[in-house]
Amino acid sequence: MADESSPKTGLDSEKQGAGPPAKQMLRPATPASQQPIRSEDLLRGSREVQILHAGELYRLTLTRAGKLILHK
Repeated sequence: MADESSPKTGLDSEKQGAGPPAKQMLRPATPASQQPIRSEDLLRGSREVQILHAGELYRLTLTRAGKLILHK
């Protein structure tokens, strides 16, 4: 039986799954975060790089024609 005299906190309800999970909030973009990233810096001499996003694996591929393709 639960102790009725103990204070209730938001953590108690989260442990019991009594509410929707908190959404991850994205920060507003700042000028520094909007700086372009050179594809050469991402690829580092390779023709393909793997990107893990939200639990999903993506591949960024450099084609022979010099184009970039993002594959899921």
